[in-house]
Amino acid sequence: MQISKGTKVKELLDRYDFMLDFLLGVSPRFKLLKNPVALKTVGSVATLAQAASIAGISPDVLVEKVASEIEKRTGTKVNRSDEGKVEGLTDSQARQEVLKDIIRDLHDGADLQSVKKRFQELIRDIDASEISRMEQRLIEEGMPENEVKRLCDVHVQVFKESLEAKDAPVMPEGHPVHTLMLENRASEELMNKIEEIINRIGDAPDIDTYNKNRGDLENLLLSLKKIDLHYLRKENQLFPVLEKHDISGPSQVMWALHDDIRAMVKNALELLATDKAAEFVVRTRELIQTIRDMIYKEEHILYPLAVEILSSEEWDRVSRGEEEIGYAWIESPGSDNVSAVEKSTEEASGKMKLDTGFLTVEQVNLMLRHLPVDISFVNENDEVVYYSDTPERIFPRSAGVIGRKVQKCHPPKSVSIVQQILDDFRAGKKDVAEFWIQLHGKFIHIRYFAIRDSSSAYRGCLEVSQDVTEIRKLEGEKRLLDY
Repeated sequence: MQISKGTKVKELLDRYDFMLDFLLGVSPRFKLLKNPVALKTVGSVATLAQAASIAGISPDVLVEKVASEIEKRTGTKVNRSDEGKVEGLTDSQARQEVLKDIIRDLHDGADLQSVKKRFQELIRDIDASEISRMEQRLIEEGMPENEVKRLCDVHVQVFKESLEAKDAPVMPEGHPVHTLMLENRASEELMNKIEEIINRIGDAPDIDTYNKNRGDLENLLLSLKKIDLHYLRKENQLFPVLEKHDISGPSQVMWALHDDIRAMVKNALELLATDKAAEFVVRTRELIQTIRDMIYKEEHILYPLAVEILSSEEWDRVSRGEEEIGYAWIESPGSDNVSAVEKSTEEASGKMKLDTGFLTVEQVNLMLRHLPVDISFVNENDEVVYYSDTPERIFPRSAGVIGRKVQKCHPPKSVSIVQQILDDFRAGKKDVAEFWIQLHGKFIHIRYFAIRDSSSAYRGCLEVSQDVTEIRKLEGEKRLLDY
């Protein structure tokens, strides 16, 4: 028999029943082949040269070890050949298994440079959809979203050279991606101005310079805080459409990072109000770097992925409702699109017979919009099917949430609570769940009600949010009309 660096691993595994255990003994990294999916994919297409790269050893060394083991076990002479070299894997499933293995090694504390070397030898080139699928599969296979989020910056470093070889998408004016990228450029200008000031203050802060520039820094940070609108449009308009293509893991990871940035902006403003100049400088630098990293992920992973996958009709859906949420630092790009919800309202006519009267669709809409509370309705399939578009909603909503699973409408840290409420309602254990929080100087009362039909079957959940700040102040009685 003759073996070389170009010999397929599958050929050896099929021929010698001892080969899998032997490879596992050569390197712990061959544990990848214990996974049936990886064995079927990577094991079927990888050469010994590629297997050596997975193991982090020389191809010549692996060929010699394998040949010697075959000779020892079978008594058959094995001829060694120098044919073959390390080439990148081209099979998509095999690439996915190797990518996941690379990230798992990072999770276990592997050296970044050795991991980058393995990536460059085995994968070399990568696109946004591959990264998205990899993150999705890792979450599905049990890696916590928080851990994928923690590793996000590290694995982007691994793929960075490959990603930078591809241009960021160029879209026409008015397209949601064009608008989001305009906002990125505006945020970069703000961050440049903030960095210019904190560079003057210095890491060992000059207190006089710090005090003189507090006002400018506060104004710049308050403006930077508008990045919340940029993230809200991603969360409420873009992510729901991607989820319809079974892309939810990466968006959940990114949403968690949005929340980190929101908290960091708030913390920077709070520190600015104190004399902790050194800590302010450190935390503000961290904030700016985190936002810049997010911009990189958006423009090299998220937007190219979305442009590749979404149809023009789906981009129309993304556009609808953006105006309601608002834009950060730029003028509205304008749109002639009318949402499906608006169309259905405009086209409806006649009256609906209700239990205690008749109302037109217009009257129902007007009545719901003028309620002194915000309501959202989730059907029995956990899909958001309605929200009241009141003039001053407490929590932002847009047309992009309609039809979306309610679990996907909350940040990752809140999903377990939402799921518990729904499970208890569906099981008949509870009919009401309530919370109260203080937000922007207001006292907010939030209640969830189980909705059941006449036969007590669960038909959905009604969320009611109300600003009760002034109600809590009421005392005595008021019986006379007094505007």
